[in-house]
Amino acid sequence: MARFELKLPKMGESVAEATITNWLKEVGDRIEADEAVLEIATDKVDSEVPSEVSGVLVEQLFGKDDLVQVGQTIAIIETEGDAPAETKVEEAVIPATAVEIEKTIEAVKETVSAPQDFASSDKFFSPLVKNIAKEEGISIAELDSIKGSGKDGRVTKEDILKYIEDRKSGVTAPVAAEPVKEVVEPVKVAEPIKAVEPMVQKSHQAVPVSVNGGDEIIEMDRMRKLISGYMVASVQTSAHVQSFIEVDVTNIVKWRDKVKTAFEKREGEKLTFTPIMMEAVAKALKDFPGMNISVDGEYIIKKKNINLGMAAALPNGNLIVPVIKNADQLNLVGMAKAVNDLGNRAKAGKLKPDDTQGGTYTVTNVGTFGSVFGTPIINQPQVGILALGAIRKVPAVIETPEGDFIGIRQKMFLSHSYDHRVVDGALGGSFVKRVAEYLEAFDVDRDF
Repeated sequence: MARFELKLPKMGESVAEATITNWLKEVGDRIEADEAVLEIATDKVDSEVPSEVSGVLVEQLFGKDDLVQVGQTIAIIETEGDAPAETKVEEAVIPATAVEIEKTIEAVKETVSAPQDFASSDKFFSPLVKNIAKEEGISIAELDSIKGSGKDGRVTKEDILKYIEDRKSGVTAPVAAEPVKEVVEPVKVAEPIKAVEPMVQKSHQAVPVSVNGGDEIIEMDRMRKLISGYMVASVQTSAHVQSFIEVDVTNIVKWRDKVKTAFEKREGEKLTFTPIMMEAVAKALKDFPGMNISVDGEYIIKKKNINLGMAAALPNGNLIVPVIKNADQLNLVGMAKAVNDLGNRAKAGKLKPDDTQGGTYTVTNVGTFGSVFGTPIINQPQVGILALGAIRKVPAVIETPEGDFIGIRQKMFLSHSYDHRVVDGALGGSFVKRVAEYLEAFDVDRDF
């Protein structure tokens, strides 16, 4: 008999870890090749891990809710045939020399300390800071103890790198902590945010209380807990401000009504309004690259690619944001195919972890639910999100050379939320205006 090590597969360039949510097979169960063994979840997407071989599951190396790094062995499957793999496992477990034992102990320490779950911390840490902490084996307690020099005391890349350098050189924490305390104390801007925390905690404590015994208490599922954390962190991180603009999309409505049947017949895809809107947003982002950025502490990162996030509602009521990569390079047909593919796979729960990574700007369609406009929350670490309102027939003033008159037009609102820390009203307003201009100038004679 041979022993096969089932490892956590690579799930995308930006995905380094996943949480085990459920074991589909128990020890002793027979497994066929390509059969799912367990379910895992990244911070955005749930998926299954299939077996590469047929055999019997003989060992589960991690339990439910454990955090596992990509490439780590998560289970042992016993297969028929020779057993070279088993010999290697024994050699690895029983080192021949004291040097090998010491190396093995250090390797185990690194493996145990690497997977950190920073969700238990009350502080907000940027993805870059968290990645550095995981690579250096910095615990949650250590990360919480670092005095940040960023806004509201947030830990920046420079702070954590300096902490690592000081730790390696043997500098004690109190030496660095004292001068920082003097700088942080006079800052009063952070007090309103801190004042909110007790109220949030009190409201959370009051939720389970049933007044008449007829109330139903339901625990949030894993994704809802993550969404809740993201939304609160985003509001506490970014200074949200909104700009609104009304757009006449009569020409777009008429053009789509005229070509949608032929489009579906030729391309095998339904033509919705979403890809038309996405096309205009991608063009506007090329015109205003200042909206296609992200923020890391006190640094602005200008993104080379335009990757549009597309907020999609799931059947269970949760929200997910798959990403259209290099959206500015797609024509309308390519955009429609991308929108439909991601939307369909999101509803079916078939998205891959990499499908939700790398977004640089997000669009959400609140009009799907009949809303005229909305004030969406920014998808961190992006700096802007555009809400598409419902398209409605409204009376409007129409200007002609012969004079003005009242007519029926198809109109909608665009709601632009942006991060006022780095995006001023001139840029935020000009960007959404440019999107409106592209939509109103839509060529009704264009081919699809």
